[in-house]
Amino acid sequence: MRREGFSVCLPGASRASEHPLPPASVRSYEIPPYGCGFGDLIKYYLNQLNVMTPLALNGDKWNSLQSLQGLPKVFLGFIVNIFLVFVSSVRTVSTFHALVVGGFCLYILLYDDAVNADPLWGDPSIVKLNIAITTGYLISDLLLIILYWKAIGDKFFVIHHLAALYAYYFVLSKGLLAYFGNFRLLAEFSTPFVNQRWFFEVLGYPRSSKANIINGVLMTVVFFVVRIAVMPVYYSHVISSFGTEGFQRLGFAAQSAWIISSVVLDIMNVMWMVKIAKGCCKVICLIGREEAKTHRNGKSA
Repeated sequence: MRREGFSVCLPGASRASEHPLPPASVRSYEIPPYGCGFGDLIKYYLNQLNVMTPLALNGDKWNSLQSLQGLPKVFLGFIVNIFLVFVSSVRTVSTFHALVVGGFCLYILLYDDAVNADPLWGDPSIVKLNIAITTGYLISDLLLIILYWKAIGDKFFVIHHLAALYAYYFVLSKGLLAYFGNFRLLAEFSTPFVNQRWFFEVLGYPRSSKANIINGVLMTVVFFVVRIAVMPVYYSHVISSFGTEGFQRLGFAAQSAWIISSVVLDIMNVMWMVKIAKGCCKVICLIGREEAKTHRNGKSA
């Protein structure tokens, strides 16, 4: 490879060609074309990374920020999440991601008529962006869990991330199940409260402190609303799609990924809900006993 040029091999191209500067087709990428297989998806990502690496190494006239526009949305999300982890903390990134993705999710559910009208095959353009951000986050978080397993390793988080990534692959690569993929992201609204509990613990707040109690109650309520109470709504849409023409067109792979991942994720949500509810009840009971003890001591005095 000559220093004044670089090789580009895009999906569908018969051979690599050399250019002194990136052609227009390289300057902006879309998510891989509809209907591409898993192998094509991986090749697409690798080809784009092969394009980006020489740009950084050769010191081309392009601004490095402009070159970032060529990265797929998933890899851009991955890089941003990794960067934020280094400049802040895992919990901060998790909270930021939850607020961004949750806001997008709510907007789509309220205003994206195309997706809401056809949950299986509706136009997934906006949903893809939201899920690409989440996919980048999940990959980066999964990598950190593996690298620092002794400190933050949790098999249930690994199962959660893999199940979500398995299902989101079909949304990103094939444009299927946009409504259901986006609906699952409602669960992210509970994440900031879960993370805030950790922040209070690090800062030394006692569990009986007013701030901890308020956050714990809010965490329990929000977790129940966005992960448990919405299950009947979600599965009523799932059941109503069974046997329809659109459902048959999905194919077995997409059908199984959709149903299996949904069931696995919701089983874990129920497990976590039970654990959170028990913790909340313990704190409330502890406060009740302390207040009763204070009241008795006051009377005896």
